[in-house]
Amino acid sequence: MKLFLVPTPIGNLKDITFRAVEVLKTVDLILAEDTRTSGKLLKHFEISTPMQSHHMHNEHKIVEGLIEKLKSGLTIAVISDAGTPAISDPGFLLVRACVEHDIAVECLPGATAFVPALVNSGLPNDKFVFEGFLPVKKGRQTRLQLLAEETRTMIFYESPHKLIKTLGNFCAYFGEERPIAVSRELTKLYEETIRGTVKAVLEHYTHKPPKGEIVIVVGGKK
Repeated sequence: MKLFLVPTPIGNLKDITFRAVEVLKTVDLILAEDTRTSGKLLKHFEISTPMQSHHMHNEHKIVEGLIEKLKSGLTIAVISDAGTPAISDPGFLLVRACVEHDIAVECLPGATAFVPALVNSGLPNDKFVFEGFLPVKKGRQTRLQLLAEETRTMIFYESPHKLIKTLGNFCAYFGEERPIAVSRELTKLYEETIRGTVKAVLEHYTHKPPKGEIVIVVGGKK
């Protein structure tokens, strides 16, 4: 009776750990954010463990049933499409329920996009705050107003088609000269990190539209 949270590669398949593969091969059930995406990963590592869909649209409905499965003695692993489960991905609700029912939970170390982005940004990393995705509409302005006073380094996730809007917001609320680093396609063939002021990075991506998954690291207010 145990729940494992297993990080999966964010791009390069070689970034999976031996232990992660071992756990995925030995548990009774794997909960996957997208069974088609995860199916490719499991096939590559010759993992034949049964999968069940577990994503943001059904996690509220199935959590009780999963707790019953765990109580019956099953071991279950949670994976997301990429990275560590529950970090801007499903997983938190099930972990909380396991804690409430005294079911053992173990999270394996492994791939998470924001850590390499923070470390290679060149910005202070002794203290930082992870913000994930900003609110799309409601609450966005209020959140940005609060973060304008944040003195720690800030980390955001963003999709490529919303990057220009978000960088424009940062210019307005944080100031055009605030230092920033935008990491794109981490661990993949076309990985890159663009560093500079918010204004300079905005100009760069205005002329060169971005592709792929994006992590933004912003210096705190001095």
